[in-house]
Amino acid sequence: MTAAATRTRTAPADGATPPAQPPEGTPPTAARTRHRAWDEVPRWQIYLPLGVYLVFTLVPFYWIFLFAVRPAGSTSLLPWPMTTEHFEKVWTERSFGVFFQNSLLIGVAVLISTTVVALAGGYALARFDFRIKKGFMLALLCSQFVPGALLLVPLFQIFAELKMINSIGSVILAETVFQLPLSMILISGFIRNVPPSLEEAAWVDGCNRFRAFLIVVLPLLRPGLVAVGSFAFVHAWNHFLFALMFLSSQSKQTIPVGLNTLMGADSVDLGALAAGGVIAAVPVVIVFAFIQKWLVTGFSAGAVKG
Repeated sequence: MTAAATRTRTAPADGATPPAQPPEGTPPTAARTRHRAWDEVPRWQIYLPLGVYLVFTLVPFYWIFLFAVRPAGSTSLLPWPMTTEHFEKVWTERSFGVFFQNSLLIGVAVLISTTVVALAGGYALARFDFRIKKGFMLALLCSQFVPGALLLVPLFQIFAELKMINSIGSVILAETVFQLPLSMILISGFIRNVPPSLEEAAWVDGCNRFRAFLIVVLPLLRPGLVAVGSFAFVHAWNHFLFALMFLSSQSKQTIPVGLNTLMGADSVDLGALAAGGVIAAVPVVIVFAFIQKWLVTGFSAGAVKG
């Protein structure tokens, strides 16, 4: 058989993709071994670490749910029979209904105020150049290393002078101030990803800067606004220190402070504490589910529009 016939027989058909060849100098056995090492990983090597992580994550949640729905004095490891006596106790007798309303009011107010102020500040940082811009950004970053406990005394004195002690507004103001630095940095990063040429095109069409921002930039910032607002809400919902220090009357306390009141010096009502924990966790779970959905869809929409 001639060499031409051999080449004709081994040539691929028209339109067919020739098989991938290993680099020159690589033995065929080594190439096949490397292919199996990457593409044929045993399933158990993937599922075992994920299963261990899932157990460590879900067992505490199951345990708190078990104590919340299990009758007092029961030692069953299954939530049956189920009871709502612990939820009724903390919601009515322990005033968790009032605590829930106060926490919700503070969380929504912090969400709105943080998002609006961070949006204005982030736009200024992203679109304008001024003399102290680098120093201001450095100050924002350094403020994240200062714990809130160090500022309790000066904040308390300031709110006392303003007659805002035992006022929900003091907690809202303090939470907003502590959320602003990181929120402004995040929003400015999202605004920098929006090309300035889009705003300039709106200016040519007759829009002023504010209207161009509302029409062109703001719709593309949906992922950033959702992330900043949601994290501000969750932080305000879970924060314990400011509510404890600035709110003295029980009718204005929040859920974290209410959970602390369930732990006595000599005994702890585990059923009531678990029920209060479930009540405190439900809004956070809903908010994070909301974050996941809107972050994905918002990023996709922004990429298409951009």
